[in-house]
Amino acid sequence: MNEMKQIYYNDAGTSFFWRKENEILSDKIQMIFRETGFYFSRQELKHFRCCIDESYALNKCCEECELKNDCHKFLLKTPCSQIDLAVSMKELKSIKDLVEGTLFKIDLDEYLYGEGMN
Repeated sequence: MNEMKQIYYNDAGTSFFWRKENEILSDKIQMIFRETGFYFSRQELKHFRCCIDESYALNKCCEECELKNDCHKFLLKTPCSQIDLAVSMKELKSIKDLVEGTLFKIDLDEYLYGEGMN
């Protein structure tokens, strides 16, 4: 039995819905990157996207430096006020792709299999 329904994945991690008794539990999204897992509601995932955008804006000051993408670490806030992640710019871009890809895929599936069906 398949216990999850994958939503999106990239080199940074994966996101999926859990299944329970063949029913997809779509109220929360399990997101895993590196060795960290979060179980977010859709609203929390959107908040996380805002945290990523804010962190990107604050830390893009040395774009010209070749080492910045790998060596410089900074804190990325999460929707969990007690948890911040130390990430490089390269990791931040991968996490951003994971979050945005997940939200896009959820919205697309809702449209295709919901209101978009004739």
